[in-house]
Amino acid sequence: MEEPRQRAKPHRITADKRAHAMISGVEEVISFDDREVVLETSQGTLTIKGEGLKVSRLTVEQGEVDIGGRMDSFAYTESRGKRAQGESLLSRLFR
Repeated sequence: MEEPRQRAKPHRITADKRAHAMISGVEEVISFDDREVVLETSQGTLTIKGEGLKVSRLTVEQGEVDIGGRMDSFAYTESRGKRAQGESLLSRLFR
């Protein structure tokens, strides 16, 4: 019997004057600070770079994130893959 496929969340970015972005289809917040936000989305890993970045809203159940600050770039890379069960952000930083 075939395994049911997990349905990908629709992915969308809405940016307003490079100062605010609403992003859907977010599966995981990998890291964030005031200069870079890295998100795993249904379309790959999304890196947002800028200054004064803040995650102002995160709705895990709906896969939505709102980000404020000055956004200079949005870049996609292939998905990094799912992290190992129970692996913390700190353990990934010190590999």
